[in-house]
Amino acid sequence: MELNVIDTLRSSFTMLILLGCSVLALTFIFERWLYLKRSTINAEYFFRQFREAFSKGGQDAALAVCNGSITPLATVIRAGIENPNATAHASEEMMDATAIDERSKLEKNLNTLGTLGNISPLIGLFGTVIGIIRAFHALAVSGSAGPSVISAGIAEALITTAGGLIVAVPAVVFYNYFLRRVNTIMTDIESVSKKVLVTTGKIS
Repeated sequence: MELNVIDTLRSSFTMLILLGCSVLALTFIFERWLYLKRSTINAEYFFRQFREAFSKGGQDAALAVCNGSITPLATVIRAGIENPNATAHASEEMMDATAIDERSKLEKNLNTLGTLGNISPLIGLFGTVIGIIRAFHALAVSGSAGPSVISAGIAEALITTAGGLIVAVPAVVFYNYFLRRVNTIMTDIESVSKKVLVTTGKIS
């Protein structure tokens, strides 16, 4: 007896839902990977560049270093030093506010990705239950215990279980990976921000 997997996929609305979840998950994974790749910078190297530029050319040279990067770190530092008349407290508050905005951008779609990772196994389990119900219904209607009678329902039950796990595992793995990347970037921002305030004389 052969099971037609394609027909099983087509006949199961649960698999259609999981297929949609997989497309969304892959889209968010790819988009976040590209965004976080562009947002990552060697924090120590950036600070060395900033410090050397500031010591040689002052604020204008330091701003030029920030303007040469599109990373969240450069954006936060630029927000703190672009107003030369700002007090240390004002510069620090501006950096903190900008860092909050940048974190929001870094975490965009991560909650959705995490949710897909959490609900996909449940959707697969729901498909499993539906498949078992169909198998027993077919058995009851036919009155026969032959494997061909219940094969479609059992196949749906097994395939949806596997489908839910196939969607969930990468979604959860990449969610945790991206979240760790975001936390690393935010730690670098906090560290470099304090160093910049000291370097520019905003705090002693």
